[in-house]
Amino acid sequence: MNILVADDSPEMVQIVSAYLKKDGFTVYTVLDGEAALDIFYQEKVDLAIIDWMMPKIDGIEVIKTIKAESSLKVLMLTAKSTGEDEFLSLSSGADDYITKPFHPQVLLLRVKKLLNLAHSFYIKDLLVEPANLKVWKKDQPLDLTKKEFDLLMMLAKNQGAILTREQLLIGIWGMDYDGVARTVDTHIRRLREKVGDEIITTKRGVGYLIEKET
Repeated sequence: MNILVADDSPEMVQIVSAYLKKDGFTVYTVLDGEAALDIFYQEKVDLAIIDWMMPKIDGIEVIKTIKAESSLKVLMLTAKSTGEDEFLSLSSGADDYITKPFHPQVLLLRVKKLLNLAHSFYIKDLLVEPANLKVWKKDQPLDLTKKEFDLLMMLAKNQGAILTREQLLIGIWGMDYDGVARTVDTHIRRLREKVGDEIITTKRGVGYLIEKET
């Protein structure tokens, strides 16, 4: 998913961008309001983080312009901290408001909440959204069947542990399933074709796992 970060402080842009990229987001960075609007018009952006005090066009005007033309979620980032400042920010169209200094992980939580990703997680370059049964790979939605999604979720919940065909068969198809264990192999193969071979590891003669990242 793509996030626009606009702040007149290069250091702040670098910090915010680093944390967002580490969490798997694609980030566009600019140092003034005019450049922020250029990115808004030119790129597909899923959320904008806008500083209040910027040259050329201030953050309030940037937000008003964005909201007049789209439903893009916007997080106001500012050193202004009074109740009046917060009221002006939110009444101008900001969906959330966070004051400097802030903890980067708090900013990430706010971002994920605005994007409805609060309960989502990453597996390498996959973004998994259990609430709506969606999986994204490098910003592209994957068309998984329900069984494929369930297999991915079961492996993800047991990350680092090898699951046998029998465990996966019972966990996904149920105790009463009359089919054969090779059904699992077929679904794993189809799942790999969609998510990538690097996501799921085969332990020959044992089963499958998603390895923990070190």
